[in-house]
Amino acid sequence: MTSQSTTLSSHNDAPRDVHDLTRGDLLDLLAELKQPSFRAKQIEEWVWVKNARSFDEMTNLPKSLREELSKRLTLGVLEEVARQGSVDGSRKYLLRLTDGVSVECVGMPSGNRLAVCVSTQAGCAMGCAFCATGGAGLTRSLTAAEIYEQVMQVRDDFNARVTSVVMMGQGEPFMNYDATLAALRKLNSPEGAGIGARHLTVSTCGVIPQIMRFANEPEQFTLAVSLHSAVQKTRNALMPGVRKYSLINLYNAMGEYVNKTGRRPTYEYALIGGINDTESELQALCDFCEGTLAHVNLIQLNEVEGSKLRPSTPERAQDFVRALARVGVEATVRDSRGADIDAACGQLKQRVLRGR
Repeated sequence: MTSQSTTLSSHNDAPRDVHDLTRGDLLDLLAELKQPSFRAKQIEEWVWVKNARSFDEMTNLPKSLREELSKRLTLGVLEEVARQGSVDGSRKYLLRLTDGVSVECVGMPSGNRLAVCVSTQAGCAMGCAFCATGGAGLTRSLTAAEIYEQVMQVRDDFNARVTSVVMMGQGEPFMNYDATLAALRKLNSPEGAGIGARHLTVSTCGVIPQIMRFANEPEQFTLAVSLHSAVQKTRNALMPGVRKYSLINLYNAMGEYVNKTGRRPTYEYALIGGINDTESELQALCDFCEGTLAHVNLIQLNEVEGSKLRPSTPERAQDFVRALARVGVEATVRDSRGADIDAACGQLKQRVLRGR
């Protein structure tokens, strides 16, 4: 998962997590142990496809090799601290990482589909007014393996194939760009989770330099931008972390993104009563989107403990849908999943959950 190869040449080396090894690292280690090179692919399959929890599970490897691997490497796995189930079938997980930091992710089943919402950082530095995650600030960014393993945790718990992943949990993915992209590629890879690129979505607050970088990646990953207002003053108040990236520059960047990729981005818009659901806000949103290739995802604001912000009405959401349709922009009202267990957008905050 890393681009840098490190030789594992001594029993005295500090153990490395097997998730962090490149194919080259594994081949070097196997050569040192006088093992055939095909063992590297077997190990990777256990790690990335089968989500092995220990080296002992790798039953097609000789016992002597398993013992050597356990001496030289760790198999850092996420520890489930708590799991909570929603009436809609969603499940929220509080997961502890190997250094004691915790993150949350959510599994959302629908028929024969299973979507997973993962975190890319523990906490978030962006400080959005409507989001519980940002209230606690940023603890640290996650590694690519830690992002990937959240998906495997949900897959194994549901005992079902994951059909889509959204990077819309804790954190700003584009402030952890390299690890996010590496996780996307492993999720997409047939030697990983094997999920189609168009079913892998990154949600950003609008970090323009990284949007432009993302536009140049060869894969067909999907982009969602948290817009929440097309009025600069309102957006600055709601999303202080991206205040330096003006709406006009975001508009131009998204135009370039569409020209380069040919893909339709999504704008996320949480409707907040009296704040961004007024007539002037609606007109600004229509002006921002008219004539562009875009889809608007309207979200009824999910209430956050301690916040004075309140959701708009369902009727107002339909007003937005109709107004956007009149200017040729498709919009849908997203059904928030897991709101009863604080698992919906903006509600994840790394706290110990109530019950299972």
